[in-house]
Amino acid sequence: MRYSNFLIPTLREDPAEAEVASHRLMLRAGMIRKLAAGVYSMLPLGERVIQKMTQIIREEMNRAGAMELTLPFVQPAELWQESGRWDVYGKELLRLKDRHNREFCLGPTHEEVITDLVRGAISSYRQLPINLYQIHIKFRDEIRPRFGVMRAREFIMKDAYSFDIDEKGAEVSYMKMHAAYSRIFERLGLKFRPVEADSGPIGGNFSHEFMVLADTGEDVIVTCSSCDYAANTEKAEILKPDSPETASGGFKALERVETPNMRTIEEVTGFLKAASRKLIKTLVFDSSNGPVVALVRGDHEINEIKLKNLLACDYLELAEEDLIEKLTRAPRGFAGPVGLQDVRIIADYGLMGEINMITGGNERDIHVINVNYKRDFEVSEFADIRLAGAGDACPRCGCALSTTRGIEVGHIFKLGTKYSKTMNAVYLDEDGKSIDMVMGCYGIGVGRTVAAAIEQSHDDDGIIFPMAIAPFSVMVVPVNTSDAGQMRIADQIYQALLEKGVDVIIDDRDERAGIKFKDADMIGIPVRVTVGKFAVKEDTVDIKIRKTGEVSKVLTADAVSAVLEYL
Repeated sequence: MRYSNFLIPTLREDPAEAEVASHRLMLRAGMIRKLAAGVYSMLPLGERVIQKMTQIIREEMNRAGAMELTLPFVQPAELWQESGRWDVYGKELLRLKDRHNREFCLGPTHEEVITDLVRGAISSYRQLPINLYQIHIKFRDEIRPRFGVMRAREFIMKDAYSFDIDEKGAEVSYMKMHAAYSRIFERLGLKFRPVEADSGPIGGNFSHEFMVLADTGEDVIVTCSSCDYAANTEKAEILKPDSPETASGGFKALERVETPNMRTIEEVTGFLKAASRKLIKTLVFDSSNGPVVALVRGDHEINEIKLKNLLACDYLELAEEDLIEKLTRAPRGFAGPVGLQDVRIIADYGLMGEINMITGGNERDIHVINVNYKRDFEVSEFADIRLAGAGDACPRCGCALSTTRGIEVGHIFKLGTKYSKTMNAVYLDEDGKSIDMVMGCYGIGVGRTVAAAIEQSHDDDGIIFPMAIAPFSVMVVPVNTSDAGQMRIADQIYQALLEKGVDVIIDDRDERAGIKFKDADMIGIPVRVTVGKFAVKEDTVDIKIRKTGEVSKVLTADAVSAVLEYL
């Protein structure tokens, strides 16, 4: 490929819209261009990276026994209504109507469609297990798309779906995909870690996320160095303390204190000269099961996903001001558990055994000190409803957890019979009995993985692509295209690499050498062969390795073999 014939519209300045490195560098490298909020065109350079990535994904999915197909992007509402997700998926589901007023959606995922396909094609246990996958466009109407293709509304995903006769078979399918995903991300040259995760709106009772480790990652991961436990903070478990729910003594007298206009933890604890752990945060939620009050220690953060799973509700959100005042008789910031009636109160494990705490006084500008469980208030139950963090005990071995950041690039789920039962996807066993198929689903965000690779590996000069997905492996750069000798040598090296099957581009533009070098670094080409005046005078060329910055001078005759040795 010749640079002069290839569309690479690089930018010299950082785009104002870009917030993270991958978004900034993909725009500057001419890989993507924005069409609308969260919707991007993939330019030829970016498309080459996508194609290399999808080739690796296909090879490993096929190796694991999965079969590729293509499912419709536009899905009828009837299937989603049949599964029960049409009304609960949320506003991320983009709904539309055709000219006959029939309802459809743009597919954010394909559980319903694949289940419908399989129930019509498979009837006997002899046809199972089966695993079907596609690499296709998805659309989720994100409320705030950001970070370029990292959190876009339209995106490319590899999604696979397994069907088995029982849970034992489903476990085998799940572990095959777990192994296949590990091989995929290893081949992509990424530092990653699979972690336990919440299943979210996809459903199921168990899942793993595959996280690319990066300081700029949106997700926080807790890991244990003493065992292999790892989970994202949405899923990470907190062990129930050995301490009793109530302390045996040392209670001080309850006291009401004026705290004018002090609503936040920092304001209240600063005014009362107390540590944040001595305060009980009282959070009022509205849910599909009715209002609920959650209590967590002041130095802890509520985990709404854990709370939602505990309540087994369809939706959960912080209550509006009127509901808070109806339940507590106080505005937001002054609620507390003392005196609350006719509402479910769930306290986090972190409050077990704590005494003489501070809470809102259920009255404007009032807090209460020396509040104690049992003596001053009751709870419906204690539970794990907070985010785990560094220093918490590992739920497997008890050692201290640490935290790191990551970017979710893949997610695998054990779905069980969530969809097969509601949609009647059954098979006949050896005795002719109708049995629900046991399902799993497995996704990889293709564009998101490209962005994660850039977040993990870049510098001030641009992208440092892993060799496996670099748009080109080698760039040959003649310094002066008007010099016939340089062009002859550069073209000889270029042609020789092509004959060896190397993915190579020659920068034959009539541009200054500095511009060519900057562009080569910007777009992340792993190896650069520079053909300058010494190629003609001394019969030598320079080979630069993008990842390390190392430059070596080799004889022109040895350039191809030196490049091949590195590759």
